[in-house]
Amino acid sequence: MSGRNVDFGDRLATAAAARQALLDKARAKANDPELAKRQAERAAIAAAREAREAERRAAKKAEEERIAAEREAARAAALAAEEAARAEAEAKRQAAKPQLTEAEKKAARDARYAARKARKKR
Repeated sequence: MSGRNVDFGDRLATAAAARQALLDKARAKANDPELAKRQAERAAIAAAREAREAERRAAKKAEEERIAAEREAARAAALAAEEAARAEAEAKRQAAKPQLTEAEKKAARDARYAARKARKKR
């Protein structure tokens, strides 16, 4: 080592002194009021950020719920309109269809029966 005779004990003592110096430096830094102030500021910033994120999540959830409710309302309105149109079409169809008396219905049924029997005989 650079021309000096350094024995093992000297190296151990130097390493211990270096470790102690690092430990003293770390302790001094830990007790520094400026460091505590910076850590408190960082904690406040992190808390504010978390609050903003929670607010955004809540707003997004509320918007999604509103959209889902609007979509459900639109679907219900479409179903109601479709049902009303179907009912109206059925009413028109019933009104356009001639109303047969019981005797006319029986005569038509008998004619179909007779035609079926005639087809089977062939």
